[in-house]
Amino acid sequence: MHCLEGKAHKLGDHINTDLIIPATYLTTQDEFELGRHLFAGLEPEFAKKITKGDIIVAGENFGSGSSREHAALAIKGAGISCVVASSFARIFYRNAINIGLPILESPEAAMAVGDGDMVRINLAEGKIEDLTTGQTFQSQRYPDFMQKIIDHGGLVNYLKEENV
Repeated sequence: MHCLEGKAHKLGDHINTDLIIPATYLTTQDEFELGRHLFAGLEPEFAKKITKGDIIVAGENFGSGSSREHAALAIKGAGISCVVASSFARIFYRNAINIGLPILESPEAAMAVGDGDMVRINLAEGKIEDLTTGQTFQSQRYPDFMQKIIDHGGLVNYLKEENV
């Protein structure tokens, strides 16, 4: 799970939780059902463009808004393998890790990677490669305990499987 590869879907700054998953769809906790409506308020057919493993690349303040986990669940449920952004809202960052969705901060990658570019991410190293342009970017790698949570698919799974 430490290496991810997929097509980039480029978004702008200040993508809040209402844009990620509109309130209309907050009647379920099922990540796959939520994923079917990912970014429905921004682009109604967005979820249909996703191929399992694809990567969201966005600007500043990604995930601001609600503290509910629905936004991170929708992203994971749609098949997105990772989100790369210039910066994340703190509660979204925590929710993403808690459900096992890798997210990386890299203002340089967020600016340079283009919509449709193929991207490879090495989570163990915090390395982001734009395979389309040949550029490489560095992000902070996860501390070991956070990487274990992601590897287990989230905090609840980690606690169950590790008998913590």
